[in-house]
Amino acid sequence: MLVLQLRRDGVALTEHIATVDNEIVGHVLFSRMPFDGPRGRIAAAALAPLAVVPERQRRGIGSALVRHGLESCRKAGAAVVVLLGNPTYYSRFGFSSALATKLRAPFAGPAFMALELSRGVLAEGGAVTYPAAFEAIM
Repeated sequence: MLVLQLRRDGVALTEHIATVDNEIVGHVLFSRMPFDGPRGRIAAAALAPLAVVPERQRRGIGSALVRHGLESCRKAGAAVVVLLGNPTYYSRFGFSSALATKLRAPFAGPAFMALELSRGVLAEGGAVTYPAAFEAIM
């Protein structure tokens, strides 16, 4: 399982759960990953996975988890967050597939998106290296 391997590998940057009546109904994890740009290496994060139990979806739980996680990434010093997901859903948080085209990564296309937490950091492009735990899905 991806979450367990990211934890074991020590690359989980921030992880959050949502609860309703003491029951876990949602979870998000952001993992550390390097971003190598023309000016050197900076901190980046990968958002994966995000999950909300089906009967609690479409109630803002996933959105709250993403927003809280992005703020935690910002506080932890990440300059970029990348993900592979639904463009319609993730664009509401500022993720863009156009920004991601500037990255060398194992993913491409409209579902591969990036968000700058530090303005302009992707202007000159660069490369992201996913943690080893993601190799099973690449």
